[in-house]
Amino acid sequence: MSITKKVVVIGAGFAGMAAATSLARQGYTVKVLEKHDRPGGRARSFSTQGFTFDMGPSWYWMPDVFEKYFQKFGKSTADYYQLLRLDPSYTIVFGQNDFMPIPAKLPELHSLFESLEPGSSKKLTEFLEQAAYKYEVGINQLVYKPGRSLFEFLDLKLLLDVFRMDVFQSMHQHVRKFFRNEKIIKLMEFPILFLGALPQNTPALYSLMNYADIALGTWYPKGGMYKIVEAMVKLAESEGVEFLYNQEVTWLETEKAVIKRVHTSQDIFEADVVVAGADYHHVEKNLLPPGLQTYSDSYWAKREMAPSSLIFYLGINKKLDKLQHHNLFFDEDFEPHAKEIYQTPKWPTKPLFYVSAPSKTDPEVAPANCENLFILIPVAPDLQDTEATREKYYDMVMQRLEQLTQQNIREHVIFKRSYAHQDFIKDYHAFKGNAYGLANTLMQTAILKPSLKSKKVKNLFYTGQLTVPGPGVPPSLISGQVVAQEVCKEF
Repeated sequence: MSITKKVVVIGAGFAGMAAATSLARQGYTVKVLEKHDRPGGRARSFSTQGFTFDMGPSWYWMPDVFEKYFQKFGKSTADYYQLLRLDPSYTIVFGQNDFMPIPAKLPELHSLFESLEPGSSKKLTEFLEQAAYKYEVGINQLVYKPGRSLFEFLDLKLLLDVFRMDVFQSMHQHVRKFFRNEKIIKLMEFPILFLGALPQNTPALYSLMNYADIALGTWYPKGGMYKIVEAMVKLAESEGVEFLYNQEVTWLETEKAVIKRVHTSQDIFEADVVVAGADYHHVEKNLLPPGLQTYSDSYWAKREMAPSSLIFYLGINKKLDKLQHHNLFFDEDFEPHAKEIYQTPKWPTKPLFYVSAPSKTDPEVAPANCENLFILIPVAPDLQDTEATREKYYDMVMQRLEQLTQQNIREHVIFKRSYAHQDFIKDYHAFKGNAYGLANTLMQTAILKPSLKSKKVKNLFYTGQLTVPGPGVPPSLISGQVVAQEVCKEF
């Protein structure tokens, strides 16, 4: 008679929930221990004064990854939330009266390219054909590899595929093989910002992100991104997963390099297997006994981190002009800002920034005749984060936002909240206050990422943005499923 194994998952983020649900489907008894009073991790939301704010992810890309996940359990995303395709997908702001909406329909996008650079629409077709191939191999094959051994890639067809995918060429070089116009180049390099590295250091493999952007589209779940969290919790509970909130894990009790019990701020839980969806560095450094860490302090110090973020959540008591759902402000030069993130880390001199106005699409997220704004400035991790600094950048960004959109905004702000390094550390124990995890550079890809299985603790696995396949919501969904497969193989 078999005994059902007990799995404890630390953290109710996307990766933790995907791992928990996948393991419950395989017959494990699964408990998810969440530090906060609600699920979602960095994708939590909050409501105040009639405004509802998604705290973290705001882009819904790669709808096929979400659909594939729910279909594993005989469900569809449509069983839980309604998806709307945005058109325009987003707007890039290059300056005052220089706004470039990116159309969702491909013929209109071809026309836009031709208006900027004659002959570029044909180049776009060639570029997307290559990107489609990379997406098929990358998203449907490579990212589902656990990254634990080179032998995973010793398949002749897969090896040939890898060499065809421009792994050893940078996105910077790749984009410039096709296009010369600076606006087009900025458009094509923009998705790399999601990966947390410079185009010069990001493998051209990731042009698959352009396919996700242009061919698969930008979507929005009606009611906000938190609808995905609610859907995943409902699905998990239907599979028998138990969620326990306000349970911050404080100690992993081990015997002979095996975790026996998980201690939280309130309770003690027995475990046969532990899957850590919490910050990898935090789990190693603060939850495990000395001597059981896979990676040293010097290892972590050498990791190239994706950016952190300074975020402002604003409630505006009037409707605003000239803003779409997603708006990228590229009115300043990207190169100096990028260097201040990756090469000489410091608070940026003239930052680029992003504004999301979901109330343009969804009236439910703001009171009548009001707007809900999410403003994000990518910044280097591990910076000194003070209230004075936040206010300095609030004034800087709002001044530019008002000037570029030619309207008064600050005097109409009736709710304001900021979020940066200190908050990422306090809420998520984020290593160096990062927002996105590890940068997706060549030397931090696949088997070169921190392993999803502890090399010192026999029943400890990791999932999420600091392990395979990397940062972002779709990769986190995949990460949870991959780690569940590895648990099933060994236990």
